[in-house]
Amino acid sequence: MSAIRLLVLGAVRQHGRAHGYQVRADLEYWGAHEWSNTKPGSIYHALKQMAKQGVLLAHEVAPSAAGGPPRTEYEVTAAGREEYFKLLREALAAYDQKADLLSSAIGFMVDLPRAEVLELLRERLGKLARWRTSVTDYYTPETGPQALGHIGEIMHRWVYCADAEAEWTRGLIVRIEGGAYSFAGEGGEPFVGVLADGQENPYA
Repeated sequence: MSAIRLLVLGAVRQHGRAHGYQVRADLEYWGAHEWSNTKPGSIYHALKQMAKQGVLLAHEVAPSAAGGPPRTEYEVTAAGREEYFKLLREALAAYDQKADLLSSAIGFMVDLPRAEVLELLRERLGKLARWRTSVTDYYTPETGPQALGHIGEIMHRWVYCADAEAEWTRGLIVRIEGGAYSFAGEGGEPFVGVLADGQENPYA
């Protein structure tokens, strides 16, 4: 699964309609260029490719007042909305996703109802536990990695990462159960995670 698709679909969806520079500015605002492979070229390529695939609808708008070429604005189609929520749900529930995909999913999790996010995170905990067990079937963390030579450090890291991910996931579940954040359908004030058109990125 590609983080760029989830990020671009989510960014366009938050605006309703957005041009490439807005999407790029939002992703830089979130620091996505630091924790994912979302470079400017990949963002514009993804926008064009997804428009060809029918998950985005491209609108050519009037040239800028400065005399530049016509801009293309994009909006998410019904097929794009379906794909967006599919990618989001898969990324939240998976235990083995790369950090960029999980980070993308956390950034958009409030687009889902609170109860569903909790269910997906509990599913993730179950998968983490099963994965940890599959490692400890061959490796006993209590005895340390030395029994397997330096190769044991690989499995030691796997168990350490599984435990750390499970601890973080449990903490997130507690915070969400405690009422943190405003989720879909709750009517609260959503966190504004996008830049207004023309707004400077303070972290650029």
